[in-house]
Amino acid sequence: MNLGLTGRTAFVSGSTQGIGYAIAAALAAEGARVVLNGRDQDRVDAAMERLRAAHPGAEVSGIAADFADPEQVAVLIDALPEVDVLVNNVGLFGLADFDAVDDDEWARYLDVNLMSGVRLSRALLGPMLDRGWGRVVFISSESGVNVPVDMVHYGVTKAAVLALANGLAKRTRGTGVTVNTVLGGPTYSDGVASTVEAIAAAQGAPAEAVRAAVIGQNRTTLLERFITPEEIAHLVTYLASPLSSATNGAAVRADGGVLTGIL
Repeated sequence: MNLGLTGRTAFVSGSTQGIGYAIAAALAAEGARVVLNGRDQDRVDAAMERLRAAHPGAEVSGIAADFADPEQVAVLIDALPEVDVLVNNVGLFGLADFDAVDDDEWARYLDVNLMSGVRLSRALLGPMLDRGWGRVVFISSESGVNVPVDMVHYGVTKAAVLALANGLAKRTRGTGVTVNTVLGGPTYSDGVASTVEAIAAAQGAPAEAVRAAVIGQNRTTLLERFITPEEIAHLVTYLASPLSSATNGAAVRADGGVLTGIL
């Protein structure tokens, strides 16, 4: 299917690996010019090389910036071309007892998971409205709706992302710009894989066994397996396209059935 993204320019934050890279690759496959982002230039360069190899002829560039540093974000925004599609993907996650997360860690999670989207949208949404077309997609999580007890700090930031996108969508009334959120479920991203491998090493168990045990504890996933980053990317690419013009202000699920309520 041709999603009508040829010639559009997309910026995906946190896109050197995992879900962000899968989104960038899916957009490039649809003919979009893609701007990658990671915390350091070596990672960005490696991701650009990998994406060009996977999609010969794709227009790919990259800008290094750490979203925990507002000054680096300001430099990145100044360096961006005119952006038609903004995917606010960058994020931190990790297991931690609520009492063990201090104010500095809360601030770091809020800066990366929430304020990244605030800063990028503040810079890029207005010009989209002026041009009359654009797409903003936030990557949230089912953890923003059902906050895990061992990731309260993460879940709270993802709930805030949902609120941010909801408010920004109201600015687009009567225009060709949309703002939507994707609620991802348990996804076997690079970060999750690293966590599983670390748990396996600590327990002296095979990584595959730990992986199966982790997803097996989630009794509400209808897939009964981890989601792949590419499965998240398919939905994001549709929402980034002109074909999704009637979807605005929505929180769209790609959670594998974790959120099993009727709505």
